[in-house]
Order: sequence, then C-alpha cells, then structure tokens
Amino acid sequence: MQFVKQTNIDFIGLRKYGYIISAIAIIISLFSIGYYYSQTGNMFRWGLDFSGGIQLNVKFDQPIQEEQIRASLKSLNLEELTIQRVLLTDTQAFDIKTKAGGNLKDEAAKSQLSNTIVNTLKQANPNNAMTVLSQDFVGSSVASDFIRRATMAVLLSWLGIIIYLMWRFEFKFAAAGVFSLMHDTIITLGAISLFNVEITLVVIAAILTNIGYSINDTIIIYDRIRENRKTHRRMEFAEIINLSTNQTLSRTILTVLTVLMVALCLFLFGGQVIHGFAFTLLIGVSFGTFSSIYVASPIILEWINWDKRRAAKKSGKK
Repeated sequence: MQFVKQTNIDFIGLRKYGYIISAIAIIISLFSIGYYYSQTGNMFRWGLDFSGGIQLNVKFDQPIQEEQIRASLKSLNLEELTIQRVLLTDTQAFDIKTKAGGNLKDEAAKSQLSNTIVNTLKQANPNNAMTVLSQDFVGSSVASDFIRRATMAVLLSWLGIIIYLMWRFEFKFAAAGVFSLMHDTIITLGAISLFNVEITLVVIAAILTNIGYSINDTIIIYDRIRENRKTHRRMEFAEIINLSTNQTLSRTILTVLTVLMVALCLFLFGGQVIHGFAFTLLIGVSFGTFSSIYVASPIILEWINWDKRRAAKKSGKK
C-alpha cells in the first residue's frame, strides 16, 4: 500500500534542525531527571516492583467497583495504592498493591500492615464476603535486584543490536544505530521523569519494545541505503540517504500511525494500570521514528565527512 506518493524531501539538508530538537529534548530530559533526584533522592518514581511493598490478591462474592475498594482504604493513607481488576480469572477478583508506610525491611511490619488492609476491607464491606487469594511482599533487596535486572536487560539489548548491525552492515552503521537507541531511551526516561510516571516492570517492557521498534525502523532505512550504494555508485552519500529515506517514507508513516493510534487508545481508555505502558510507547515510538530519520543515518554521514576531512589533511601535509 502506497500511503504517499514518491517524495523528494531533503532530510539531510534539514538535519541541523533535527540536531537542535534532539539536543533540546535531551537537555530537558537530563534536567528533569536531575531535578527529580535532587528533590526525592531517586531519579524516577519507582513502582512496587522496584521500591518494595505489599501485593494482595482478593476476591469478593458480590460485585464491587475499584472506587469502592479505594474509598474503603482511604483512611489508611496508603502510599502509591494501585487496584486492578483481574478480568481473566474472575470479575470480582482484584490485585491490590501499595508501597505502604512502615519499615519495609521488617517482615512483621509488612505482615501487620497487610492484615490491617484485609480487616479494613472486610469491615467496610460487611455484606460482601471477601477471600484473600494470595499475599506477597516485595522487599528492598528484591526490588534492588529488579532494578539491576531491568538495567541489564536494556544494556544487553543494545549490545545484541550493535553486534547484529556490525555483522549485517558495518561498524559505522552499528555505532550510529545504537547511539540513536541511547538517544531515544534518554528522552523516554526524561519524559517519564518529567510527567512523574511510575516505573514498573510493564514500563520497562514498553522501553524494550520501543528499542525493538526503533531499530527495526532504522534497519529498513539502512537496508535501502546499502542497496542504493550498489546501484547508484556515483551518487553522493548524502543523496543516497535522502533517496533511501524518501523511498521508505510511506512504510514509516503507515507503521508509526498504526502503532500511535493503538498506544493513544490504550493511554486514553486503558485505565490506570496500563497508563504508564501506553505513555512510554507514545513517547518512544514518536522519537524512535524521529531518530531513525534525523539521528541514525545523518551520524553516518557526519562520520564519513569527518574521515574525508582527516584524510585530506593528511594528504595535504604529505
């Protein structure tokens, strides 16, 4: 399907504006992360999986709404309370998560607070019998391990991608591709910090999804660049990048619009639990598409031009 007719946009001629946009976005991202750290001692608002807390899975005999459960627990002043209906198993089963006050390192304190939550729910809903299906505690050591594993997952994804790109293309392409992924990740994390989005395992999954989407879009352009270098040997590399990007523009527009429409629907109508995932997708996909055009390929051009200037200086000295 040809969404747009063959275009002839001078993307390389506009690359300096792309650099400015990227620089501004990265500066804002780093400033937001730094400011949040100075105010809270953490770079992000970590969710239960990364900060530790209590998770309860309960089931009511009669219909009840999330708002009723939240109102029942209001007096406890629970920190970062999340209530999710477990639709796949039972419409009256709920996951209740909270970072919770108290000493998270003390198992007795966590158990006591969990029992308080259960008793409060039972007292607030005396005519609706409640059963506790499961009760879990996430301690600080487990939370720290989650953070290490999440960081390692992102770093290993970068490493795997750079090895793949070096094997399929060449080192310049691989380095530029991974740099664009770092660019996207920093901006996404900056947006998460700026809008105070809670980082959970679901959000980490969205970040990894963004990395896969972005590099796939970049590889499509790289493939076309490689093909055009063979068929247009006398064409300047800047012209080859423009030609390749224009040739793949229709596919890029179709793909990004499809993903953004789904992510936007999830963001608007998916509810609180999936809000962070959808937000991360929206930011990541948008800047992933941007970086595929204005970061990944232009960096290769700058690198090649730098090599030419250095070679010219050496030959001039001789």
